[in-house]
Amino acid sequence: MRPPHAEATAASVAVVVIGHDDVAHVGDAVRSALGQGPAVREVVAVDDCSADGSAALLDRLAADDPRVRVIRLPVNSGGCGTPRNTGLDAVTAPYVMFLDSDDVLPPGAVDTLLTAATGADAEVTGGLCVRRELPSGREVPWEPGLYASPAVLPHPAHRPRLVHDTLCVNKLYATAFLREHGIRFPDGRFPYEDIVFTARVWAAAPRVALVPDRVYVWHVRRSARRLSISLDRAGIGNWRARTHACRTAHEILLDAGQKRLARGARAKFLDHDLRMYARELPLRDEDHRRAWWAHTRTVLADYDAADWARDPVAPGRLIARVVLASPEPRDLPRLRELASRPARLLPPYARALDGTPCWSADLPGVALEPLLTRPASLLPLAVDAELRPRARRLRLRLHDLYGRAAQAGPSEVEVEWRHRDRKGPAVRRTLPLRPSAGGTWTAQTPVRLDRLASLATGTWDLRLRLRFRDGSTRRVTAHALTGPGLLRRHALPSLRHAVLLVHPYATHSGSLALRVATGARGITPLLRARLRRLPHRPRAGRRPGEPGTVTPPPRQSAFRA
Repeated sequence: MRPPHAEATAASVAVVVIGHDDVAHVGDAVRSALGQGPAVREVVAVDDCSADGSAALLDRLAADDPRVRVIRLPVNSGGCGTPRNTGLDAVTAPYVMFLDSDDVLPPGAVDTLLTAATGADAEVTGGLCVRRELPSGREVPWEPGLYASPAVLPHPAHRPRLVHDTLCVNKLYATAFLREHGIRFPDGRFPYEDIVFTARVWAAAPRVALVPDRVYVWHVRRSARRLSISLDRAGIGNWRARTHACRTAHEILLDAGQKRLARGARAKFLDHDLRMYARELPLRDEDHRRAWWAHTRTVLADYDAADWARDPVAPGRLIARVVLASPEPRDLPRLRELASRPARLLPPYARALDGTPCWSADLPGVALEPLLTRPASLLPLAVDAELRPRARRLRLRLHDLYGRAAQAGPSEVEVEWRHRDRKGPAVRRTLPLRPSAGGTWTAQTPVRLDRLASLATGTWDLRLRLRFRDGSTRRVTAHALTGPGLLRRHALPSLRHAVLLVHPYATHSGSLALRVATGARGITPLLRARLRRLPHRPRAGRRPGEPGTVTPPPRQSAFRA
């Protein structure tokens, strides 16, 4: 973190902490705010009618530090907006930040934001937020491109990508600016209130400063008892709430005359929100899929020609065009792959009667002609991966895409295994790509399972980089092939570890990943899982994942107030 300017060290910042029934974490949140130092004038802790001891804990913190003020709501508001508004009304400092009870501010965050705000005379100052997966500690930056380097923007429209950062918590706001423009959160039970709040902020055209430093740690607890609003996506109501928030944000920006930002908000919905939910759609039951499809068609019906004109085969736009073209859910596995990051467009590669590339023979109106001129480095190329643990070999197959891959000339592929949760060296190997039957290219390599297990047990993700004759490259992930013996657990002998438990599997986006465990601790979960399945074998003729069965959604994270 950069040292603060002298004028920024005064008690200038209020941190509004909100929470509901989160006694296990709210203390850490408040202490992380107090630990920011003398720049923090006050910590306004708003307890949303907790019944778990949170209020008593906050009272103890207030007794220990006079900067802490506790406000209790008499009735639970049902969302994050009302407690944040309550805290904002109570703030006396010239600047304000927001902090959720299950997150923390990293050391130096307030000084860094305050230095940038005062140095640039900015009304809004943003920094990097990281999502920290717990208990693994893996960190994923949120919108890192926005915060790659310091910047001062006289107007948000100078960087339309700002509409992609819909978080309110990684920013410092001039209190007078929020009050002058009446910028508040939606009250009550309003999921995704951040989306609406940030739209109101950008609509007011503030002067903006951006810093590359980490200023907020968003904790993701996927095994917690209750679900966070942002992670509880299994119900159709969540999708309806999300689309409502996105549409409201678009209307706010449009009504304010911010046409460039409003167009960016629509593009963000296609590129982020739609892709995320389409990727998970195959996990849902038939009723959910139909309701999701019908509602999404209604939302997309409001889009106009200008919304589709820019890059009509971008993954989000292409998914939207397929949804609009079909009244019923269809091609869900293929849409899931297209929604992955990077996007993969799986075969078949159909053509309309006039020879134009199209989505499928059944939907020839969804034309893919722009793929014929898109650079190879941006093509949604599909690579299949077949991992056979007993043979300890990985086989890759690259599909052509309307002749574009052949035109670029695939020459080799860099195979990288990277551990999902631990920082450390990746395992890489570069292989030649050889032409094969049916307009494909293949490569094979041994998989050193013992080496992966020695470096770290847990989950290893497969990442690929394709190289072409002209020197261009394309990063891709691999589509996990299914079939007898492919995606199942194996207990393998190992000279180094005695026993290896190896489980290749497909992620939510269909990509190949690999779980590795060693010794007796690794084999025990396999035996337990098999024993649990004995009384509950599926009926003959129907396997899990086939039509007529429902794959349960994954466990997810804790609810935020």
